[in-house]
Amino acid sequence: MAEKELILISHGKMAEGVKASAELIMGEQEHVHTVCLLPSEGPEDFKQKFENEIAGMDVADITVFADLMGGTPANVVSRMIMGGQKIHLISGMNLPLVIEWLNSQMNGVESDYITAGKAGMVDVTEMLAKMNK
Repeated sequence: MAEKELILISHGKMAEGVKASAELIMGEQEHVHTVCLLPSEGPEDFKQKFENEIAGMDVADITVFADLMGGTPANVVSRMIMGGQKIHLISGMNLPLVIEWLNSQMNGVESDYITAGKAGMVDVTEMLAKMNK
């Protein structure tokens, strides 16, 4: 069975930061990759970098987490999917989402990444206020 690959894509270097944070918690991750859209680049530059990153990978085993729905990185990959690429794309990347993906790979079970990512968003101030009532 082929190893699954995760590609984090973002505006600026957010994807690299999320990967570094995940590795701080989970250890080095050879199957997590990043492709960042830098200020001097446009959609074609990003597409070329993304295609270079996935070259040689089994596309059926690629999941992509994008920082923002409707942004250039997600739009470029969306167009590739609409063109026939079998890539699984999820937008709204956050650290809980990435950690859930990593845990599911380590445990060999599928997981609901979106629920995990949403569950990671907590208004801590509100939660603490309710605890103190």
